[in-house]
Amino acid sequence: MQLSEKFFKERKLQNLVENQTSYTLNNAAMHVFETHLQADRVMLQFDQPVLASMLIGKKIMHLRDKKAFDFLPGESLILPSKEMMCIDFPEANHDNPTRCLAMAISEEKINKVIRVMNETIPKHDGSEWAFMDYNFHFTNDASIYGIIQRLLYLFTENHPSKDFFVDNMLQELIVRILQGNSRKTLEENASKLSTNNRLANAIEYIATHLHEPLTVGELSKKVYMSESHFYKTFKEELGVTPIEYINSERIKLAVKLLKDPNRKIKEIYLECGFENRSYFNRLFKRKVQASPGEYQSKFTD
Repeated sequence: MQLSEKFFKERKLQNLVENQTSYTLNNAAMHVFETHLQADRVMLQFDQPVLASMLIGKKIMHLRDKKAFDFLPGESLILPSKEMMCIDFPEANHDNPTRCLAMAISEEKINKVIRVMNETIPKHDGSEWAFMDYNFHFTNDASIYGIIQRLLYLFTENHPSKDFFVDNMLQELIVRILQGNSRKTLEENASKLSTNNRLANAIEYIATHLHEPLTVGELSKKVYMSESHFYKTFKEELGVTPIEYINSERIKLAVKLLKDPNRKIKEIYLECGFENRSYFNRLFKRKVQASPGEYQSKFTD
C-alpha cells in the first residue's frame, strides 16, 4: 500500500516515535503514524471506532482480552471507540520505519450504514447487523485493500468534492468490514451454529468436503434453499460468492500443505479439490503473490 508523493512532501517529521500526520473530513479522520526508533509500550486511544492498517514495518499489539500479536503489512484491525492500544516497535529504525494508517470513523456514519443494511439486506436468520464491540484482526482482501488505497489518495487530495468521494468509499468499507466479520464469526462457530443457521451449515459442509467437487446447486440443497436465494444470501452476508469462498478456503489449505517440501504439487492441488493445475496455479498466485512451486521452495532445507 502506497502513500502519495504529496504526503511525503507536506508532512512534518517531528517525532521519532508515532509521528502523526492527520487529515480531517466530515465523517472521518485519517492519521498516518510513523516510527523510526525501537520503542515499547506506546499507548494510543481514539474517541471514535478506528480502522488501523499496517503500511510498512511491524508492530506488536497488546489489546484487552487478547494475547499479544504481530501486526504486519497487509493486515487491518477494527477497534471500538475508547479502546486503549499498547504497542511495541521491535524493529523500527531510520532505514526501516513503521508506518500505520488509523482511520477514525464517526459512529453516526457507521450507524447510518448499519440501518440501511438492516433495511435492505436483512440477515436470513433474523439477527441484525451491528458494529463489533471487540477487536477484529484480519488480512485485507482485494476489495478492502483497494478501498484503503483509494482513501489514502482521497484524504491527501485537494479536491472540492473529496468529502463526498470519501463518504461513498466509507460506506462501502463499512459494509465490507461487517460482511468480513460475519464470515469470520460463522467460520469460527460453524459447528455450534449449524443447527439453526443455514449459512453456518453450508460453511461447515464446505470445510469438511474441500477435497470433493462442490457446486452452488449441491450446497443450496444441503441447506434447503433455492439455488438463487442461497447464492444471493451467501454473497450479501459474507461479501463473497459461494465459489469465491470455496476457492479461498482451498487456497488456504494448499498454503498449509505446501509447507511440506516433500509433498508433490499435483498431490496437493487434487487434495484441495482442484482438478486443473493451471487453474490452481492462477488462483494461488493471485492470492499468495507467488506460484505454488516458488512458495514451496521457501521451505526446502
